[in-house]
Amino acid sequence: MLTTLKNAFKIKEIRKKLFFTFMMLVVIRFGSQLPVPGINRSFFADWFSQQTGDAFNFFDAFTGGSFLNMSVLALNITPYITSSIIMQLMTIAIPKLEEMQRDGADGRKKIASITRYVTVALALIESSAMAIGFGRQGLLQTYNVINVITVIAALTAGSAFLMWIGERITESGVGNGISIVLTINILSRIPQDITQLFEQFVIGKSIAKGAVAAIIIIAIIILMVVLVIILNDGVRKIPVQYAKKVQGRKMVGGQTTSLPLKVNTSGVIPVIFASSLMQLPVIVCSFFGITGTGVWAEILKGVNSNYWCNPKQLVYSIGLLVYIALVIFFAYFYTSITFNPLEIAENMKKQGGFIPGIRPGKPTTDYLNKVLTYIIFIGAVGLTIVCVVPYFFNGVFGASVSFSGTSLIIIVSVVLETIKQIESQMLVRNYKGFLND
Repeated sequence: MLTTLKNAFKIKEIRKKLFFTFMMLVVIRFGSQLPVPGINRSFFADWFSQQTGDAFNFFDAFTGGSFLNMSVLALNITPYITSSIIMQLMTIAIPKLEEMQRDGADGRKKIASITRYVTVALALIESSAMAIGFGRQGLLQTYNVINVITVIAALTAGSAFLMWIGERITESGVGNGISIVLTINILSRIPQDITQLFEQFVIGKSIAKGAVAAIIIIAIIILMVVLVIILNDGVRKIPVQYAKKVQGRKMVGGQTTSLPLKVNTSGVIPVIFASSLMQLPVIVCSFFGITGTGVWAEILKGVNSNYWCNPKQLVYSIGLLVYIALVIFFAYFYTSITFNPLEIAENMKKQGGFIPGIRPGKPTTDYLNKVLTYIIFIGAVGLTIVCVVPYFFNGVFGASVSFSGTSLIIIVSVVLETIKQIESQMLVRNYKGFLND
Protein backbone atom coordinates (compact mmCIF):
# COMPACT_ATOMS: atom_id res chain seq x y z
CA MET A 1 0.00 0.00 0.00
CA LEU A 2 2.80 2.41 0.92
CA THR A 3 4.58 1.54 -2.32
CA THR A 4 1.43 2.33 -4.30
CA LEU A 5 1.08 5.74 -2.65
CA LYS A 6 4.78 6.49 -3.14
CA ASN A 7 4.55 5.70 -6.85
CA ALA A 8 1.27 7.64 -7.15
CA PHE A 9 2.92 10.84 -5.90
CA LYS A 10 5.46 10.57 -8.73
CA ILE A 11 2.66 10.98 -11.30
CA LYS A 12 1.51 14.57 -11.74
CA GLU A 13 -2.13 13.81 -12.64
CA ILE A 14 -2.67 11.49 -9.68
CA ARG A 15 -0.78 13.83 -7.38
CA LYS A 16 -3.22 16.62 -8.29
CA LYS A 17 -6.17 14.33 -7.59
CA LEU A 18 -4.75 13.35 -4.21
CA PHE A 19 -4.15 17.00 -3.32
CA PHE A 20 -7.70 17.93 -4.38
CA THR A 21 -9.11 15.12 -2.24
CA PHE A 22 -7.01 16.23 0.73
CA MET A 23 -8.18 19.85 0.45
CA MET A 24 -11.82 18.77 0.29
CA LEU A 25 -11.32 16.74 3.48
CA VAL A 26 -9.79 19.80 5.15
CA VAL A 27 -12.91 21.79 4.23
CA ILE A 28 -15.08 19.04 5.76
CA ARG A 29 -13.15 19.03 9.04
CA PHE A 30 -13.38 22.82 9.18
CA GLY A 31 -17.13 22.69 8.62
CA SER A 32 -17.45 20.11 11.42
CA GLN A 33 -16.35 22.79 13.88
CA LEU A 34 -18.58 25.59 12.49
CA PRO A 35 -21.62 25.93 14.82
CA VAL A 36 -25.18 26.44 13.68
CA PRO A 37 -26.26 30.04 14.45
CA GLY A 38 -28.60 30.60 17.39
CA ILE A 39 -28.00 27.35 19.29
CA ASN A 40 -26.91 26.69 22.87
CA ARG A 41 -23.97 24.29 22.39
CA SER A 42 -23.46 23.65 26.11
CA PHE A 43 -27.06 22.47 26.47
CA PHE A 44 -26.68 19.96 23.68
CA ALA A 45 -23.38 18.62 25.09
CA ASP A 46 -25.04 18.14 28.51
CA TRP A 47 -28.02 16.41 26.92
CA PHE A 48 -25.73 14.14 24.93
CA SER A 49 -23.76 13.07 28.04
CA GLN A 50 -26.97 12.03 29.82
CA GLN A 51 -27.96 9.50 27.16
CA THR A 52 -27.46 5.90 28.32
CA GLY A 53 -27.67 4.34 24.86
CA ASP A 54 -24.85 4.12 22.34
CA ALA A 55 -27.09 5.01 19.41
CA PHE A 56 -26.04 8.65 19.53
CA ASN A 57 -22.36 7.69 19.98
CA PHE A 58 -22.70 5.55 16.86
CA PHE A 59 -24.27 8.44 14.94
CA ASP A 60 -21.71 10.94 16.26
CA ALA A 61 -18.87 8.65 15.12
CA PHE A 62 -20.36 8.56 11.61
CA THR A 63 -20.54 12.35 11.56
CA GLY A 64 -16.99 12.84 12.83
CA GLY A 65 -18.08 14.73 15.94
CA SER A 66 -20.28 17.15 13.96
CA PHE A 67 -23.40 15.88 15.71
CA LEU A 68 -21.99 16.49 19.20
CA ASN A 69 -20.67 19.91 18.17
CA MET A 70 -24.01 20.69 16.53
CA SER A 71 -22.16 22.14 13.57
CA VAL A 72 -23.63 22.99 10.18
CA LEU A 73 -22.54 19.50 9.11
CA ALA A 74 -24.35 17.78 12.00
CA LEU A 75 -26.49 15.65 9.67
CA ASN A 76 -23.43 14.89 7.54
CA ILE A 77 -24.03 12.41 4.69
CA THR A 78 -26.40 10.14 6.62
CA PRO A 79 -29.41 11.45 4.59
CA TYR A 80 -27.54 10.57 1.38
CA ILE A 81 -26.70 7.07 2.64
CA THR A 82 -30.33 6.53 3.63
CA SER A 83 -31.64 7.82 0.30
CA SER A 84 -29.18 5.63 -1.62
CA ILE A 85 -30.38 2.54 0.25
CA ILE A 86 -34.02 3.54 -0.34
CA MET A 87 -33.39 4.03 -4.06
CA GLN A 88 -31.59 0.71 -4.30
CA LEU A 89 -34.53 -1.06 -2.70
CA MET A 90 -37.07 0.90 -4.78
CA THR A 91 -35.21 -0.07 -7.96
CA ILE A 92 -36.12 -3.67 -7.22
CA ALA A 93 -39.77 -2.86 -6.44
CA ILE A 94 -40.57 -0.27 -9.15
CA PRO A 95 -40.22 -1.50 -12.77
CA LYS A 96 -39.66 2.01 -14.17
CA LEU A 97 -36.64 2.55 -11.92
CA GLU A 98 -35.36 -0.90 -12.86
CA GLU A 99 -35.57 0.09 -16.54
CA MET A 100 -33.59 3.28 -15.78
CA GLN A 101 -30.87 1.23 -14.15
CA ARG A 102 -30.63 -0.98 -17.23
CA ASP A 103 -30.43 2.02 -19.59
CA GLY A 104 -26.71 2.40 -18.91
CA ALA A 105 -25.03 5.70 -18.10
CA ASP A 106 -28.11 7.85 -18.89
CA GLY A 107 -30.34 5.77 -16.63
CA ARG A 108 -27.82 5.86 -13.78
CA LYS A 109 -27.62 9.66 -14.11
CA LYS A 110 -31.39 9.92 -13.73
CA ILE A 111 -31.35 7.67 -10.65
CA ALA A 112 -28.49 9.72 -9.18
CA SER A 113 -30.52 12.89 -9.75
CA ILE A 114 -33.57 11.40 -7.99
CA THR A 115 -31.28 10.28 -5.14
CA ARG A 116 -30.13 13.89 -4.65
CA TYR A 117 -33.71 15.15 -4.37
CA VAL A 118 -34.56 12.38 -1.88
CA THR A 119 -31.42 13.31 0.11
CA VAL A 120 -32.49 16.95 0.40
CA ALA A 121 -36.02 15.88 1.40
CA LEU A 122 -34.69 13.56 4.11
CA ALA A 123 -32.28 16.23 5.35
CA LEU A 124 -35.18 18.69 5.53
CA ILE A 125 -37.29 16.23 7.55
CA GLU A 126 -34.44 15.34 9.94
CA SER A 127 -33.36 18.95 10.47
CA SER A 128 -36.97 19.99 11.13
CA ALA A 129 -37.35 17.23 13.73
CA MET A 130 -34.11 18.28 15.44
CA ALA A 131 -34.88 22.01 15.36
CA ILE A 132 -38.41 21.61 16.72
CA GLY A 133 -37.84 18.66 19.08
CA PHE A 134 -34.54 19.79 20.61
CA GLY A 135 -35.44 23.46 20.29
CA ARG A 136 -38.32 23.07 22.74
CA GLN A 137 -35.95 21.42 25.25
CA GLY A 138 -33.49 24.33 25.21
CA LEU A 139 -31.23 23.70 22.21
CA LEU A 140 -32.12 27.10 20.73
CA GLN A 141 -31.10 30.22 22.63
CA THR A 142 -34.48 31.70 21.73
CA TYR A 143 -37.21 29.35 20.54
CA ASN A 144 -39.03 31.19 17.77
CA VAL A 145 -39.93 30.72 14.12
CA ILE A 146 -36.88 32.59 12.79
CA ASN A 147 -34.37 30.52 14.77
CA VAL A 148 -36.12 27.27 13.88
CA ILE A 149 -36.03 28.13 10.16
CA THR A 150 -32.37 29.17 10.46
CA VAL A 151 -31.38 25.83 12.02
CA ILE A 152 -33.38 23.86 9.44
CA ALA A 153 -31.80 25.79 6.57
CA ALA A 154 -28.26 25.45 7.99
CA LEU A 155 -28.48 21.70 8.64
CA THR A 156 -30.13 20.95 5.28
CA ALA A 157 -27.60 23.09 3.40
CA GLY A 158 -24.73 21.41 5.26
CA SER A 159 -25.91 17.94 4.27
CA ALA A 160 -26.41 19.01 0.63
CA PHE A 161 -22.97 20.65 0.63
CA LEU A 162 -21.32 17.43 1.85
CA MET A 163 -23.15 15.47 -0.86
CA TRP A 164 -21.78 17.92 -3.44
CA ILE A 165 -18.23 17.59 -2.06
CA GLY A 166 -18.51 13.80 -2.21
CA GLU A 167 -19.51 13.94 -5.87
CA ARG A 168 -16.67 16.37 -6.65
CA ILE A 169 -14.16 14.00 -5.03
CA THR A 170 -15.51 11.15 -7.15
CA GLU A 171 -15.12 13.24 -10.34
CA SER A 172 -11.88 15.12 -9.67
CA GLY A 173 -10.23 13.20 -6.84
CA VAL A 174 -9.54 9.56 -6.04
CA GLY A 175 -11.97 6.89 -4.88
CA ASN A 176 -15.66 7.10 -4.09
CA GLY A 177 -16.24 10.56 -2.62
CA ILE A 178 -19.17 9.68 -0.36
CA SER A 179 -17.31 6.69 1.10
CA ILE A 180 -14.19 8.77 1.67
CA VAL A 181 -16.19 11.50 3.45
CA LEU A 182 -17.74 8.86 5.74
CA THR A 183 -14.35 7.26 6.37
CA ILE A 184 -12.57 10.51 7.29
CA ASN A 185 -15.38 11.26 9.77
CA ILE A 186 -14.89 7.90 11.47
CA LEU A 187 -11.10 8.20 11.43
CA SER A 188 -11.28 11.62 13.10
CA ARG A 189 -12.68 9.99 16.27
CA ILE A 190 -10.32 7.01 16.49
CA PRO A 191 -7.32 8.84 18.10
CA GLN A 192 -9.63 10.00 20.89
CA ASP A 193 -10.94 6.47 21.41
CA ILE A 194 -7.47 4.90 21.41
CA THR A 195 -6.33 7.52 23.94
CA GLN A 196 -9.34 6.70 26.10
CA LEU A 197 -8.52 2.98 26.02
CA PHE A 198 -4.89 3.55 27.00
CA GLU A 199 -5.89 5.93 29.80
CA GLN A 200 -8.33 3.33 31.11
CA PHE A 201 -6.20 0.18 30.89
CA VAL A 202 -2.53 1.21 30.51
CA ILE A 203 -1.72 4.58 32.06
CA GLY A 204 -1.47 4.48 35.85
CA LYS A 205 -1.10 0.69 35.99
CA SER A 206 2.05 -1.24 36.86
CA ILE A 207 4.54 -1.77 34.04
CA ALA A 208 3.64 -5.46 33.69
CA LYS A 209 -0.15 -4.92 33.68
CA GLY A 210 0.11 -1.88 31.41
CA ALA A 211 2.32 -3.73 28.90
CA VAL A 212 0.00 -6.76 28.82
CA ALA A 213 -3.06 -4.51 28.37
CA ALA A 214 -1.37 -2.56 25.55
CA ILE A 215 -0.38 -5.78 23.77
CA ILE A 216 -3.92 -7.17 24.08
CA ILE A 217 -5.50 -3.95 22.75
CA ILE A 218 -3.13 -3.81 19.75
CA ALA A 219 -3.53 -7.55 19.05
CA ILE A 220 -7.34 -7.35 19.07
CA ILE A 221 -7.34 -4.37 16.70
CA ILE A 222 -4.92 -6.13 14.31
CA LEU A 223 -6.91 -9.39 14.37
CA MET A 224 -10.16 -7.53 13.63
CA VAL A 225 -8.53 -5.64 10.73
CA VAL A 226 -7.22 -8.94 9.29
CA LEU A 227 -10.66 -10.54 9.60
CA VAL A 228 -12.30 -7.57 7.86
CA ILE A 229 -9.74 -7.78 5.02
CA ILE A 230 -10.48 -11.50 4.62
CA LEU A 231 -14.22 -10.79 4.55
CA ASN A 232 -13.77 -7.97 2.06
CA ASP A 233 -11.53 -9.88 -0.38
CA GLY A 234 -12.86 -13.41 0.12
CA VAL A 235 -14.54 -14.84 -2.98
CA ARG A 236 -15.83 -18.21 -4.13
CA LYS A 237 -14.84 -18.64 -7.78
CA ILE A 238 -17.21 -20.83 -9.78
CA PRO A 239 -15.66 -22.11 -13.04
CA VAL A 240 -17.60 -21.26 -16.21
CA GLN A 241 -16.91 -22.92 -19.57
CA TYR A 242 -17.96 -21.29 -22.85
CA ALA A 243 -18.72 -23.53 -25.80
CA LYS A 244 -16.91 -23.04 -29.11
CA LYS A 245 -18.89 -21.56 -31.99
CA VAL A 246 -18.18 -20.46 -35.55
CA GLN A 247 -18.33 -16.77 -36.46
CA GLY A 248 -17.57 -16.26 -40.14
CA ARG A 249 -14.45 -18.29 -40.84
CA LYS A 250 -13.19 -18.25 -37.26
CA MET A 251 -13.80 -20.51 -34.33
CA VAL A 252 -14.41 -18.43 -31.21
CA GLY A 253 -15.20 -19.27 -27.60
CA GLY A 254 -14.06 -22.33 -25.76
CA GLN A 255 -12.33 -20.39 -22.99
CA THR A 256 -12.74 -21.09 -19.28
CA THR A 257 -13.42 -18.23 -16.88
CA SER A 258 -14.81 -17.98 -13.37
CA LEU A 259 -17.80 -16.34 -11.73
CA PRO A 260 -16.61 -14.68 -8.49
CA LEU A 261 -19.12 -14.69 -5.64
CA LYS A 262 -18.03 -12.50 -2.72
CA VAL A 263 -18.19 -14.09 0.72
CA ASN A 264 -19.49 -10.83 2.14
CA THR A 265 -21.93 -10.17 -0.68
CA SER A 266 -23.96 -7.52 1.16
CA GLY A 267 -21.06 -5.54 2.65
CA VAL A 268 -21.83 -3.53 5.77
CA ILE A 269 -25.53 -3.02 4.94
CA PRO A 270 -26.86 -5.85 7.22
CA VAL A 271 -25.01 -4.40 10.21
CA ILE A 272 -26.34 -0.88 9.54
CA PHE A 273 -29.90 -2.19 9.15
CA ALA A 274 -29.68 -4.33 12.31
CA SER A 275 -28.07 -1.55 14.39
CA SER A 276 -30.63 1.00 13.21
CA LEU A 277 -33.53 -1.29 14.04
CA MET A 278 -32.16 -2.12 17.50
CA GLN A 279 -31.44 1.50 18.39
CA LEU A 280 -34.70 2.94 17.05
CA PRO A 281 -36.65 2.51 20.34
CA VAL A 282 -33.78 4.09 22.34
CA ILE A 283 -33.53 7.06 19.97
CA VAL A 284 -37.28 7.69 19.91
CA CYS A 285 -37.58 7.48 23.70
CA SER A 286 -34.53 9.72 24.27
CA PHE A 287 -35.84 12.25 21.76
CA PHE A 288 -39.18 12.57 23.54
CA GLY A 289 -37.69 12.31 27.03
CA ILE A 290 -39.32 8.94 27.79
CA THR A 291 -37.33 6.92 30.34
CA GLY A 292 -39.75 4.06 30.64
CA THR A 293 -40.89 2.14 33.74
CA GLY A 294 -41.49 -1.48 34.57
CA VAL A 295 -41.40 -3.88 31.64
CA TRP A 296 -40.83 -1.05 29.14
CA ALA A 297 -37.66 0.01 30.97
CA GLU A 298 -36.36 -3.58 30.85
CA ILE A 299 -37.05 -3.75 27.10
CA LEU A 300 -35.11 -0.51 26.55
CA LYS A 301 -32.15 -1.97 28.44
CA GLY A 302 -32.37 -5.14 26.34
CA VAL A 303 -32.00 -3.22 23.05
CA ASN A 304 -29.29 -0.96 24.52
CA SER A 305 -25.88 -2.45 23.62
CA ASN A 306 -24.30 -0.90 26.74
CA TYR A 307 -26.01 -3.63 28.78
CA TRP A 308 -24.94 -6.53 26.55
CA CYS A 309 -22.35 -9.11 27.70
CA ASN A 310 -22.38 -7.74 31.25
CA PRO A 311 -21.72 -10.75 33.56
CA LYS A 312 -23.86 -9.14 36.29
CA GLN A 313 -26.84 -8.56 33.96
CA LEU A 314 -26.75 -11.41 31.46
CA VAL A 315 -30.51 -11.29 30.95
CA TYR A 316 -30.12 -8.15 28.85
CA SER A 317 -27.80 -10.02 26.46
CA ILE A 318 -30.95 -11.45 24.89
CA GLY A 319 -30.88 -8.23 22.88
CA LEU A 320 -27.48 -9.29 21.50
CA LEU A 321 -28.99 -12.57 20.28
CA VAL A 322 -31.75 -10.61 18.53
CA TYR A 323 -29.09 -8.35 16.98
CA ILE A 324 -27.14 -11.37 15.66
CA ALA A 325 -30.32 -12.86 14.20
CA LEU A 326 -31.10 -9.54 12.48
CA VAL A 327 -27.59 -9.34 10.96
CA ILE A 328 -27.94 -12.84 9.49
CA PHE A 329 -31.49 -12.13 8.27
CA PHE A 330 -30.54 -8.87 6.54
CA ALA A 331 -27.46 -10.53 4.99
CA TYR A 332 -29.74 -13.02 3.22
CA PHE A 333 -32.47 -10.44 2.52
CA TYR A 334 -30.20 -7.79 0.99
CA THR A 335 -28.34 -10.35 -1.13
CA SER A 336 -31.62 -11.80 -2.39
CA ILE A 337 -32.77 -8.41 -3.74
CA THR A 338 -29.42 -7.34 -5.21
CA PHE A 339 -28.10 -10.63 -6.62
CA ASN A 340 -30.31 -12.52 -9.08
CA PRO A 341 -29.06 -16.10 -9.81
CA LEU A 342 -31.86 -16.61 -12.38
CA GLU A 343 -30.72 -13.62 -14.43
CA ILE A 344 -27.08 -14.72 -14.26
CA ALA A 345 -28.01 -18.25 -15.33
CA GLU A 346 -30.04 -16.93 -18.30
CA ASN A 347 -27.26 -14.58 -19.44
CA MET A 348 -24.75 -17.39 -19.14
CA LYS A 349 -26.98 -19.65 -21.25
CA LYS A 350 -27.44 -16.98 -23.95
CA GLN A 351 -23.67 -16.56 -24.24
CA GLY A 352 -23.10 -20.30 -24.51
CA GLY A 353 -21.64 -20.63 -21.05
CA PHE A 354 -22.19 -23.36 -18.49
CA ILE A 355 -20.80 -24.55 -15.18
CA PRO A 356 -18.95 -27.88 -15.67
CA GLY A 357 -21.13 -30.71 -14.40
CA ILE A 358 -24.24 -28.49 -14.16
CA ARG A 359 -26.83 -28.24 -16.92
CA PRO A 360 -27.79 -24.74 -18.16
CA GLY A 361 -31.06 -23.18 -17.08
CA LYS A 362 -32.83 -24.10 -13.84
CA PRO A 363 -30.13 -26.52 -12.58
CA THR A 364 -27.60 -23.66 -12.83
CA THR A 365 -29.94 -21.35 -10.92
CA ASP A 366 -30.44 -23.97 -8.20
CA TYR A 367 -26.69 -24.54 -7.96
CA LEU A 368 -25.96 -20.80 -7.62
CA ASN A 369 -28.66 -20.50 -4.93
CA LYS A 370 -27.14 -23.42 -3.04
CA VAL A 371 -23.64 -21.92 -3.15
CA LEU A 372 -24.98 -18.50 -2.15
CA THR A 373 -26.73 -19.99 0.87
CA TYR A 374 -23.43 -21.28 2.23
CA ILE A 375 -21.23 -18.28 1.52
CA ILE A 376 -23.82 -15.74 2.76
CA PHE A 377 -23.90 -17.58 6.08
CA ILE A 378 -20.11 -17.53 6.30
CA GLY A 379 -20.06 -13.81 5.52
CA ALA A 380 -22.82 -13.10 8.05
CA VAL A 381 -20.96 -15.01 10.76
CA GLY A 382 -17.79 -13.05 9.98
CA LEU A 383 -19.70 -9.75 10.16
CA THR A 384 -21.24 -10.82 13.45
CA ILE A 385 -17.85 -11.64 15.00
CA VAL A 386 -16.39 -8.28 13.98
CA CYS A 387 -19.38 -6.40 15.38
CA VAL A 388 -19.84 -8.41 18.59
CA VAL A 389 -16.20 -8.20 19.77
CA PRO A 390 -16.50 -4.48 20.79
CA TYR A 391 -19.77 -5.23 22.62
CA PHE A 392 -18.10 -8.11 24.49
CA PHE A 393 -15.19 -6.01 25.71
CA ASN A 394 -17.52 -3.15 26.58
CA GLY A 395 -19.75 -5.40 28.67
CA VAL A 396 -17.01 -7.42 30.38
CA PHE A 397 -14.25 -4.81 30.78
CA GLY A 398 -16.09 -1.51 30.28
CA ALA A 399 -13.99 -0.65 27.21
CA SER A 400 -16.44 1.77 25.61
CA VAL A 401 -15.40 3.46 22.35
CA SER A 402 -17.37 5.39 19.73
CA PHE A 403 -16.10 3.36 16.78
CA SER A 404 -17.38 -0.18 16.40
CA GLY A 405 -17.01 -3.18 14.16
CA THR A 406 -19.22 -1.39 11.64
CA SER A 407 -16.81 1.54 11.53
CA LEU A 408 -13.85 -0.81 11.09
CA ILE A 409 -15.51 -2.59 8.18
CA ILE A 410 -16.20 0.73 6.46
CA ILE A 411 -12.65 2.03 7.00
CA VAL A 412 -10.88 -1.10 5.74
CA SER A 413 -13.23 -1.54 2.76
CA VAL A 414 -12.90 2.08 1.63
CA VAL A 415 -9.11 2.14 2.07
CA LEU A 416 -8.68 -1.07 0.05
CA GLU A 417 -11.05 0.14 -2.68
CA THR A 418 -9.30 3.53 -2.91
CA ILE A 419 -5.88 1.87 -3.20
CA LYS A 420 -7.23 -0.36 -6.00
CA GLN A 421 -8.58 2.70 -7.85
CA ILE A 422 -5.22 4.47 -7.54
CA GLU A 423 -3.47 1.38 -8.91
CA SER A 424 -5.93 1.17 -11.82
CA GLN A 425 -5.39 4.86 -12.66
CA MET A 426 -1.62 4.31 -12.62
CA LEU A 427 -2.04 1.29 -14.89
CA VAL A 428 -4.22 3.24 -17.36
CA ARG A 429 -1.67 6.05 -17.45
CA ASN A 430 1.14 3.58 -18.15
CA TYR A 431 -0.86 2.12 -21.04
CA LYS A 432 -1.49 5.62 -22.43
CA GLY A 433 2.19 6.48 -22.13
CA PHE A 434 3.14 3.27 -23.91
CA LEU A 435 0.71 3.94 -26.78
CA ASN A 436 1.91 7.55 -27.15
CA ASP A 437 5.48 6.38 -27.35
